[in-house]
Amino acid sequence: MENLAKVFKALADHRRLKIIEMLYCCEKCACDLEETLDLSQSGLSYHMKILIEANLVSARSEGKWMHYQLSNTGFEQVKTFLNSVHQ
Repeated sequence: MENLAKVFKALADHRRLKIIEMLYCCEKCACDLEETLDLSQSGLSYHMKILIEANLVSARSEGKWMHYQLSNTGFEQVKTFLNSVHQ
């Protein structure tokens, strides 16, 4: 349940939901996310840390930039939980 609580916390912010929406189609560079969301590097890092800890996003480094993409683990936890309580 602790991991699931992290997922719901991560989903409870409109900026993080926007990040998830942006990553739905493809991997994005941190620079693209910063620009589109009008966030500073530290602001983006804060939100990405929460999304990564919730297993909703994964990251990889390329040169000086981080690249982010969606991770199925957190989404599968939410899906499983919601299916179990909805029955």
